[in-house]
Amino acid sequence: MSGPFDLRKPGRPIHVGVVLLNTVTEHLDIAPVGFFHSISTDFVKHLPDTIMPEELKAQALDVIVHWVTEDATTPGVLTGNLRVVPTDSFATCPQLDIVLMGAGQIGYQATSTEKEFIRKCYAECSAFLSVCGASDPLLATGILDGKVATGPRSLIPLFRQMAPGTTWVEKRWVSDGKIWTTGTLLNGLDMIAAFGREMWGGEGSLVEHMIRTGHFPTRNVDYEDAL
Repeated sequence: MSGPFDLRKPGRPIHVGVVLLNTVTEHLDIAPVGFFHSISTDFVKHLPDTIMPEELKAQALDVIVHWVTEDATTPGVLTGNLRVVPTDSFATCPQLDIVLMGAGQIGYQATSTEKEFIRKCYAECSAFLSVCGASDPLLATGILDGKVATGPRSLIPLFRQMAPGTTWVEKRWVSDGKIWTTGTLLNGLDMIAAFGREMWGGEGSLVEHMIRTGHFPTRNVDYEDAL
C-alpha cells in the first residue's frame, strides 16, 4: 500500500490501528475503536434479517484492527488494570488507514522513536483520531502546528500558551483535514459518531442505523448543553 486512499470507497479492507505508547493509556479514550466493529462485515453478517435487512448488511466494511506497541512483545497497558496483546510492532505494522490514540499518564513524554512512528502514521493514514490527552504527543511531533484543534476543556488556556501555532477551540471535537481531536475521554464517542456520519453516513445508511440503535450520544459540539 502507498499513500492515503478514499475511506468512502475503500475497495479493500480498511486497516484501523490503535497506537499504544509506553505508558498507561486511558481505556475509555480508545473505546471508539468498537464503532468500526459495529459496521464491519464480520459483525453484521451474523445478525438476523429481523434485526438488520440485507440492504444495510451490504454496506458493511471489511475492517482489520491492529493493536500496535513499539516492540509487540510487551502487552499494552490500559487503565483499569487491563492488558492488550499487541498484533504489531512499530517495525512490522502495515500502513494504517485510520489511527486512534488515547491519553497516556499525565506527564509522560513520548520518546523519539514513538514520535517518529506517530509522524509516519499521520503521513500515511487517511484519518488520525486523537482523543483527550493524546493531543500531548501530537504537539510534541509538530503535527498540530497550524491546525485547528481541541483538547481537555480545562487545559485549553494552557495549550494556547504552550502552542500558539495551533488554533485551539473549545469544542467536544473538531476536525482539520484528516486530523480529529477531542475534549476529554467520553468526547471520543461524540467524535466517532460524527466521523462515521461524515465518511459513510446519511439517512438509510448502516452507520446511521448503528448510531441510532447503539444510542450514541447526540450532544452539542460547543458544550452548550453542558452543566
